[in-house]
Amino acid sequence: MPPFLLLRATLAALLTLPLATLAQPSYPARAITLVVPFAPGGGTDSIARDIAKNLGERLGQPVVVDNRGGAGGAIGAAAVAKAPADGYTLLFATSTFITNAAVEAKLPYDPLKDFAPVAMIGRGPLLLVASRQVGATSVAQLVAAARAQPQGLNYCSAGNGSINHLAGEMFRQRAGLELTHVPFKGSGPATVELLAGRVDLFFATVPTILAQVREGKLPLLAVTSARRSPLFPDTPTVAEAGLPGFEVGTWWGVLAPGKTPKAIVDALNRAVNEAAAAEPMPGRLEHEGASALRLTPAAFGEELRKELALWRGIAAKSGLQHK
Repeated sequence: MPPFLLLRATLAALLTLPLATLAQPSYPARAITLVVPFAPGGGTDSIARDIAKNLGERLGQPVVVDNRGGAGGAIGAAAVAKAPADGYTLLFATSTFITNAAVEAKLPYDPLKDFAPVAMIGRGPLLLVASRQVGATSVAQLVAAARAQPQGLNYCSAGNGSINHLAGEMFRQRAGLELTHVPFKGSGPATVELLAGRVDLFFATVPTILAQVREGKLPLLAVTSARRSPLFPDTPTVAEAGLPGFEVGTWWGVLAPGKTPKAIVDALNRAVNEAAAAEPMPGRLEHEGASALRLTPAAFGEELRKELALWRGIAAKSGLQHK
């Protein structure tokens, strides 16, 4: 083909492309917002800010943390679900993203359909602790104490639909005990009441309760992971202590709005995984007894589906779902 005809054919082909395609800048071309669905200052917020800083360095654009707390994380999640699916608004999610969805049937979003999983960066156990008034230092003693009381015992949580709440409910079901749930507005108030002996049990996250356990203020009965925690190698898992198959964990991860292009999700997956592998994140996770993860978006999505099915089953069995 003569050169002038080749040039004309090339120009004609370019003219057939949408203008938006020709003008599309490389991603990311501007700042990214990372929505944290909890108030500033907590453990989740701190981890999110470390990730945001590392992520921004890898993407070459600022990653700005936007705290939108309330409704068990649903307010922040709803904002991301409704955001444009262009990779510029992301959600820093925790296990509460799924447990809350298992309890609340009328959320303004679908936790699976309205989000694109990007990366799960780590997973950690919960610690089963009891107030000193219970007088238990093992799961066996705890079960005996609960059965000796006509009304059983109670357990506290950071709120309805939290991971602490459903972990306690799972324990109640599997152990066949009478346990009453006492929700609080956050883990801080729950810990205060536990230390005062006004509540009996707490399935607490490691950052929440680590100091009190190490200082001997609360007895640690078990960890909820499949394997013993490196922080407490002499403490059995709940499964080892008599409830086979009991495995509960908290996790941290990043989600994008549903229908975000696969190329953007894949780019974010690589960047988030690299950000999670850079200090201070490995040290943070190790300090909190958590394990670093490096999952593909598809593998993260499968974890979300499995957890949602598990917790919906637990909630349905006890009539916890709010319709």
